[in-house]
Order: sequence, then structure tokens, then C-alpha cells
Amino acid sequence: MATARKRQISLTDTKYYHCISRCVRRAFLCGEDKFTGKSYEHRRDWVEEKLLMLASVFCIDVCAYAVMSNHTHIVLYVDDNKAKRLSDEAIVIRWHKLFKGNWISQKFIEGEPLSESEQLILDELVDKYRERLADISWFMRVLNEDIARRANKEDNCTGRFWEGRFKSQALLDEAALAACLAYVDLNPIRSNIAATPETSDYTSIKKRIDHAKMGKQPKNLLRFVGSPRKHMPKGLPFELKSYIELVELTGRCIRDNKRGYIFESQPILTRLNIEPENWIKLTTQFSRVFHGAVGRERTVTAYCETLQKRRWTNLTNCERLLA
Repeated sequence: MATARKRQISLTDTKYYHCISRCVRRAFLCGEDKFTGKSYEHRRDWVEEKLLMLASVFCIDVCAYAVMSNHTHIVLYVDDNKAKRLSDEAIVIRWHKLFKGNWISQKFIEGEPLSESEQLILDELVDKYRERLADISWFMRVLNEDIARRANKEDNCTGRFWEGRFKSQALLDEAALAACLAYVDLNPIRSNIAATPETSDYTSIKKRIDHAKMGKQPKNLLRFVGSPRKHMPKGLPFELKSYIELVELTGRCIRDNKRGYIFESQPILTRLNIEPENWIKLTTQFSRVFHGAVGRERTVTAYCETLQKRRWTNLTNCERLLA
């Protein structure tokens, strides 16, 4: 039996989660179906556009993504503190961008006075909306339901488009986060869909490289803010330049089928204390070697204690590859 989502999410231990959704039908989510010769490449636009739109509505940031032929990889950051800070009006406005709400929430937004009983109902609604806007399950639900509806309409069929539910992995520390980000960004290269990160369409790494050429970072992705320090702003705890170089050189190793050392991007690997050979394995087999929360022993132990779990099955691989 699958583990309940609330038994996998612990925002006290980490706000970073790797989510994977897979199609159930032989028909592709995107790309070209070799059986029918029909191209579904345009659906990549659907996924990317909807994903980045949701990031502007939910209190959840997109750290990385890759839209593959029959599945998607997304790394999310849950900003629950932002959800708590937003006013009631801001919460309702955001929710109405996704759903109609009800007559009371509509009345509230239009500035009409509410009776005492209506205000109590509104307060309950706002609490519910606030919680949902910082909920990974709701984020993925809205994303996948929209894509499924559009794909089913285009295919002129009904039924499930995705597997029963998406898979999620808690990324418990910087080592797990860095490895998973690179794994997601390099998915098209590992699958021979693209030759280099900058030509990997519908991925976060291509979007970051395109903006980096102009000296910017994309507004609809969580920013890289540099190495951890005393007054750390919100964002990914790595240098953008070093990360892009690391992904580029890792991609070369994957394409050339070499297990060589990565010299030019040692700052991240050195700080995280990850051996280059282990890095290559992490960025090519992350989902295969880890089937749940990922992190070093201390963070995995704390995560298990928070969720009252027994010793995590990934611990051996975590100790071997992230040590």
C-alpha cells in the first residue's frame, strides 16, 4: 500500500521535494509517438506554461523541471511562511485565479459588506485556501488535471492520463538537493533527447542559461542566492555560475560515457563533500537508487523521527553516495 502523502511531507525537516508524474497510456505526453507517427511536441508548451503559471499563484516555487516524453520531473520549494504572511484578500485573489470560489468569497472580493455569519464562513474558507496554496498535493493536482483534460480532449478519449498519483521525494539537505537538481536538469541528455544543457528544451537549466546570458535569473524559478551565510535570503544555496558549469561538465561526462573527474566545478562538490564518481551516479540514477527521502544520516534520522517512521530504507545508499 502506498504511503499517505502527509506521511511523506515534513516542512520542519525540509521545504524541498522532487515530484515525478508518469503517463499510463502508450500515447506519449510529449514528443513523437513512433507507433502512430503523430507528434505531441506541442504538449511540452502546455506543461511548462501551466507549471510556471501555478508557481506565480501558489506559495510554492519551482526549483527545477524537465518535461520528458511520458513523464515530468519537478523540484519544488514550499514557502509556507509566505502563505501565512499573505492577507485574506491576497489569498482569495490567488485562489480565484484557479477556481471560482463561492458566492461569499466573490462577495468579499467585490467589497460588499458581509454579515457576521458570512464572515465566519469566509474565515473558514480563507484558512482552507491558505493551506491549499502551500500544499504540494494541490499544486500537482491542478497541474496534472489540466494537462490530462487537454490531452484527453485532443486524443478524443476518456479515462486516466496519469498514474494514480505522483511520486514525491523529500530532499533533506544541500547534497541531496544539488544532486537532484542536476539529475532533473540532465534528464534529456541522459535520455539522448538533447546534446547539451543549453539545447534541452522545456527544462529549467535551459531557461536559466538563456537568462544568465543576459546577466539575469528567471523570475518564475527560485533564484540561486549563493553559498549559505549568516543572513541567508530565500533561494537555492549555490552559486548560479558554478552550478551551470557543474551541470555542463557533468553532461559532457554522461554524453561521452566517461566517469572522469570534474575539475572546473569543484567548489560545489568540495563544499558538499561528494566524490566526483559518486556525483556521476547521482545525476544519472537518482530515482533508481533512491525511493523516498534523500539526505545524509543526520537529516534522514531527524526526518524519520518527525514522521515517526522506522529507519529509512535509503540510508545505505545515502551513506555510500552522499558521504
